[in-house]
Amino acid sequence: MTKTLLAALALISMTSFAQAQSCAVQAGDKKLAGAAKTSFLTKCEKDATATCDKQAADRKLAGAAKTSFTKKCVTDSVGS
Repeated sequence: MTKTLLAALALISMTSFAQAQSCAVQAGDKKLAGAAKTSFLTKCEKDATATCDKQAADRKLAGAAKTSFTKKCVTDSVGS
């Protein structure tokens, strides 16, 4: 299990460098505020979750490795 978790973390670090701008950066570039920003970030988070779940399935991750990967992937995609 430790090897699986370490492999997942290595994959996460590699994919985070290759990702496009985060949702928060995109919202700032579009000068969104208020309800428009909230709506955009909600949709972006749903899209990121679906994409990250697919990536986890493609990598055949399960259990804690999948949870860790998906959480980190969505956080990186959405930004702060």
